[in-house]
Amino acid sequence: MQYCKKSLTCKSWLPKIILLLAFLSGQSFAADNDAGKARYQNPVIHADYSDPDVIRVADRYYMTSSSFNSAPGLPLLESADMVHWQLVGHALPQQLPLADFVQPQHGKGVWAPCLRYHNNRFWIFYPDPDQGIYVMTAEKFRGPWSTPHLLLAGKGIIDPAPLWDDDGQAYLVHAWAKSRAGFNNVLSLRRMNNEATRILDSAGQIIVDGNKLPNYKTLEGPKLHKHQGYYYIFAPAGGVEEGWQSVFRSRHIAGPYEDRIVMAQGASTTNGPHQGAWVQTPQGTDWFYHFQDKRAYGRIVHLQPMHWKDGWPVIGTDIDNTGKGEPVLSHAIPLAGNFPVTEPATTDEFDQQQLGLQWQWNANWKATWFSQTARPDHLRLYTQYDTSFIAEKNLVNVPALLLQKLPAEQFTVDVKLDVSHLKPGGSSGLILYGLNYAWLGVRQQAQGHELLLAACIKTTVAAAPCTETIQASLPWPSNIAYLRMQVQAGGKTRFYYSSDQQQYSAIGMAFTASMGRWVGAQMGLFSISNDTTASANNFVDFDYFRVTKN
Repeated sequence: MQYCKKSLTCKSWLPKIILLLAFLSGQSFAADNDAGKARYQNPVIHADYSDPDVIRVADRYYMTSSSFNSAPGLPLLESADMVHWQLVGHALPQQLPLADFVQPQHGKGVWAPCLRYHNNRFWIFYPDPDQGIYVMTAEKFRGPWSTPHLLLAGKGIIDPAPLWDDDGQAYLVHAWAKSRAGFNNVLSLRRMNNEATRILDSAGQIIVDGNKLPNYKTLEGPKLHKHQGYYYIFAPAGGVEEGWQSVFRSRHIAGPYEDRIVMAQGASTTNGPHQGAWVQTPQGTDWFYHFQDKRAYGRIVHLQPMHWKDGWPVIGTDIDNTGKGEPVLSHAIPLAGNFPVTEPATTDEFDQQQLGLQWQWNANWKATWFSQTARPDHLRLYTQYDTSFIAEKNLVNVPALLLQKLPAEQFTVDVKLDVSHLKPGGSSGLILYGLNYAWLGVRQQAQGHELLLAACIKTTVAAAPCTETIQASLPWPSNIAYLRMQVQAGGKTRFYYSSDQQQYSAIGMAFTASMGRWVGAQMGLFSISNDTTASANNFVDFDYFRVTKN
């Protein structure tokens, strides 16, 4: 994302051309409006940072989001201007309980977290729908973070948000997951101690009941604030693809609460605009982060202007002056100044001694799975024998998949793979992973290397796990393979290969990227074997993983 400026007297068509090209390229870039202010373009992050929560501390902005079954979890992002974001770490090295996440737990793990700053510490309250509410703290945002403490145990207790009140009392509001608790569409309040180490009100009380409100369903994701004598609960409802953003207010924390829908899709192209964070700048302007569910691309992050009207927030643009806003695709930037142009990393040249922060594993990871020191400037993946791969004949439940988020609507990935030490029965390559997946890579047969494109496609989401099938194959005489994946609008994907990094040939048919369980599709690398004798002498080396936004 970049900014551009033009003078009030400029009549040139060049800024408009620049704006058009930037928009078509998927970059968050915009020319100034007639007032001479630079603008940003939504989404500010076109990647799956689901259920974003954002706070400001001094003049810096901090974000975390859901991470579900991936490890490490709870991504940590920073920004100086609210628009450009940088991934700086993860708060949760491994998923808890450790034994539960030895295998992938699709759709489980870290659901919508809440990020706060209190008593000179950062706090993350995050839910596991099968365990309860965990709390972590850190003096510095980048860590180290404390070991998660299970503050409130119970199934189906999700989406926590704390509030330390002016009178010294501390509270926790949360939602419920029907899949575990047997009910949802209500928000509950509990008292806790100031250290957030124990709950003082174990039973809690329902303070907002969506079942008593017209057309409400799946009321969840509450964020609790106190502002000018009112308690405000920002909470989405209606579901992630078709829902809206509501706000509830009361003079008393236990209610009764008034309700109002403050943002909905309306005539905009941004569906389901909800679940996020209210942030105020040092200058006193108000903003709201939320996600848009974009299927295979995941839940991408938008930033909306916000203002107050009659004691209620209005988010986005209020076209009809009704108090209900609609999402904007472009707006004047929140903060004036010269800020670094940053975005979450994607490309990895594997020239460091640790993995890039963009990488996550499909389950709790082991240090024995990989090395970045065994061969300088390469990532070595040790070929894993996995019982789920043998039993299910697919990669769906393989833990040792090294994955990252899709970074844009359209992009290209290039990988260089060395299979000199891949043993018979082993397969390794580049994968586009979701409920359906496809991969291009090399399989080692007794008679030599085979380049192949494989896919695993389910006919319906509810269908049994698919069986991986080979879409195309050819003998591969070399130990080196150059692999390419091109993703176009809508997730339509083609794979290509080369033996010399000069001439690339298409292989197989187009594949359409598929979302996972509550997450977008992911891309990454793997090395797997059906041979139980897989050992430290069975490995592949990746020279680079390069991402180019088209």
